[in-house]
Parts: sequence; structure tokens; C-alpha cells
Amino acid sequence: MLRIGVLGAARIAPPALIRPSHAVPEVTVAAVAARDRTRASAFAAKHGIAAVHAGYEELIADPSIDAVYNPLPNGLHARWTLAALAAGKHVLCEKPLTANAAEAREVAAAAQASGLVVIEAFHYRYHPLLARVLEILPTLGSPRRIETSLCFPLPRFGDIRYDLSLAGGAMMDAGCYTVHALRTLAGAEPSVVSARALLQKPGVDRAMSASYSFASGATGHTTASMWSRRLLSLSARYVGSEGSLKIFNYLMPSAFHRLTITRAGRTTHERVPGAATYVHQLRAFAAAVAGDASANLTPPADSIANMTVIDAVYRAAGLSPR
Repeated sequence: MLRIGVLGAARIAPPALIRPSHAVPEVTVAAVAARDRTRASAFAAKHGIAAVHAGYEELIADPSIDAVYNPLPNGLHARWTLAALAAGKHVLCEKPLTANAAEAREVAAAAQASGLVVIEAFHYRYHPLLARVLEILPTLGSPRRIETSLCFPLPRFGDIRYDLSLAGGAMMDAGCYTVHALRTLAGAEPSVVSARALLQKPGVDRAMSASYSFASGATGHTTASMWSRRLLSLSARYVGSEGSLKIFNYLMPSAFHRLTITRAGRTTHERVPGAATYVHQLRAFAAAVAGDASANLTPPADSIANMTVIDAVYRAAGLSPR
């Protein structure tokens, strides 16, 4: 049994870990800690978590805990992931894994030295939809154009996702997905050509668009927003020399999605069955901890590459990396 402790009584924890654990019998959510113990106790009572710890350090030091789920604000991901690794715990960390590429390299080095598993929680990557997409791509010829988007309305400007000190910004919260999906579909690393930010406050982007080039000659574009005219968008498009592919809702395909493939003038539509993305992700985490390295599709090495692009996007937009 893989016993997981949760750092913080975060809103994302129930859909991303607690409910999925009910479908993954080899996992149990065994403990929670929060800055406010009263809040942690209420969270534990609501979700049937047996142990409540006084703080993050106490939870990480608990010898009965095998792994840690880290859903803390972006700017705290590296600090507490490193602390968990130092205490001998595997880590499932919410995206983005770190605030920047330098921190990602630090986490990757610590994970490699410890032999412990670290997974960045790009949950969409674990759904069978993405496996099917990657199976189709070679039939579409060499890549010509790739576009990805994730836009949603978050007008609560006091939210931590707009806090520069906590590594906030649209490119961090939504943009990390768009960059990851771009890289996944391309199967290669992009160079940033240009980027444009819309600011919510100095240094904090509420929206970001960026253009890319690839060594193959292909071009790319990402659109990320937490507040802009483009209120809602979650799509990906791949144009190859022999055909094209579109995905509506690559992020949460178990809710609803549509895969559209065009080849030789013929268009077909597919839907790929699967459980919730978070269930697939948790199964992969458990399998990786059990020794199946191939189960980890989003390891720290991938995080370094993703954060390198995000850092470059911020610089191209005239902003500093987080």
C-alpha cells in the first residue's frame, strides 16, 4: 500500500488525489498538514483522512508516509519537493513543478541522487486520448504547424495565481499546459520567436501568447489566459505534410472531448474512452513507485525542458522569469 500525505488543504486535492485514490486500491491518502491545523482537521474529517499533522515538516518526517502530494502555490513547489526528497519520500507535485528552469534542474538532480520518483502532475498526459493521438501523428507526415490553447476566466485578482511572489501568472498556470502539449505533439523542443503579455499588475500576466519555431522548420503557437477576451479555449491542432489533427478538450477528456483527423481529403472523428485523467495519473504514480520507470511520463527531465521554454517566453514578452 502506497501511503500518501498531502501538503496543504488545497481545493485541487479532492479531484486530483482524494477521489482518484478510491479507484486506485494500492494507494491510500493517509495524512494531511496545513498552515492552519483547524483547517487541516476539517479537511481530514470531510475526506476521511486518518492523520493530521501540525505542519509540513511534521508530515514529511512521518515514517509511515511513503509519498507526498504537493499542491502548494507554484513558488513553494521546489522548496517542499526538495524537502520531501531529502526525507526519503516520493513526490507527486502539481504543475508547474517549479518556478523556473534553474529550480527544475535542482529538483531533477535531487530526484536522481535519491532514486525517488517525482512526477509533475500534467494529468492530461496519462489519459488514453494522448496515447491515441501519438499513435496517429506519424500517419500525418512531418509537422508543419502546431497550436495549443488553454484559456479560462479567473477574475478573482486576489487569487494566489496572480501573486508574483508565489510565481503566479497565466503562463505559469495555464501556459505550462499549452507549452507541454505543444512539446508533446511536436516530439521536439521549440525555440521562442516572440511573445506578448497582457498584464493584470506589474510583472504578472493575465494572458500570454507566444510563437515558436522548430529545427524541422515547423512553427508553433500557444495561447494562455486567466482573463482576456478569449474567455474559454482548450484545444490543440497539428498540421502535418500528409494530414491534420484537432483535439477539443485535451485537458479533461473524460468530461467530453472530440478528436478530429483529416487525411487524404477525408475527415473522421474519434472519442477515446478512459477514466478521469487524475485516476490514470495516480495509477501511473503508484506503478512508478513500484518500480516501473516507464509509467512516469512527466519526470523532472521533462519539467526542465518545459520550464526552459516558459522562462524564454517571459523574457520574449519583456518580463522576468518567475
